[in-house]
Amino acid sequence: MRRVNQANDVSKFLKGYIAIRFLCHRLLGENDLNKAQLFKRILIILIPLLLIAFAYIFYIGKDEPLPKMTVQEKKARFKSLILPVSQEVYSELMTRYNDVSDKIQTEGSDQFADLKKEYKAANDDELLMALKPHPISITLSQAAMESSWATSRFFREAYNIFGVWSFDEDEPRIAAGEKRGNKTIWVKKYSSIKAAIRDYYRTLARGSAFDEFRKLNMTTNDPYELVKKLDRYSEKGAKYGEELTSIIKYNKFHEYDK
Repeated sequence: MRRVNQANDVSKFLKGYIAIRFLCHRLLGENDLNKAQLFKRILIILIPLLLIAFAYIFYIGKDEPLPKMTVQEKKARFKSLILPVSQEVYSELMTRYNDVSDKIQTEGSDQFADLKKEYKAANDDELLMALKPHPISITLSQAAMESSWATSRFFREAYNIFGVWSFDEDEPRIAAGEKRGNKTIWVKKYSSIKAAIRDYYRTLARGSAFDEFRKLNMTTNDPYELVKKLDRYSEKGAKYGEELTSIIKYNKFHEYDK
C-alpha cells in the first residue's frame, strides 16, 4: 500500500549519483593527485548515503507490522485516518442530495434518468432515498468494527475498511485468506480511504438488502434506530446493530452527526 514507484525513485538516485560524479570530475580535475584524493574522499561519504537511500526506498514499500498501541492510541489513529475523510464524503454526498432534490422539485426528474439507472431507483422517491447519506456515526462505527479500528490486513493492504467482498475478477482485489467450501473469498482493493468510503455509501444506496434502512433514513437521523436496519449487512444479524450501537455510544460518535 505504501509502495510508490520504487523503480522511478531508484532511477533518480542513480542519475543523481552519476551527475554528482561527473561534476566532481569537472571541478576537481582528473590529473591532479591532490584533487583526485579529495574526490575519493567525497565518494567515500557519498556512496554509503546513496546506499542507505536505496535501501530505504526498497524496504519502505513492504508492509511492516503495526507497532504496539494502547487502545487509546489505536482509536486516536483511527479517528485521524477515517473521520476527516468520512466528513468530506458525507458533505459531498449531502450537497449532491440537496441539489438533486431541488432540481426534481423545480425542473422535473427527466435529467436524472442515468442516475436512477445507476442506483436502481424506479422513481424519484427511491432515487432520493439512495442519494441521502446516513449519519457519520454509523460510518465510523462500521469502519471501526469491520477494520478492527483500521488495523486489519484488508485495510492495510487494500484500504478495505468495511469488509466489502469482490465478485468481479477484473476489479482490483485481494484474497481474504479464507474459503467457503472450495471457493476463495475475495475483498475489494481500493485506491484510497476516500474511494472505500464512497463505495461503502454506494453499496448501502443500491443494495436491496438495505431498502428498509434507506426508507428509515428519510425520516430520522437517529443512528440507534437506523443501525437496527443493518441486520443484513453481517451474518450476525440483529446482534450486528446492537454492537454498532455500543460502539457509537461508548466512543461518542454521535457527536459527529450533523
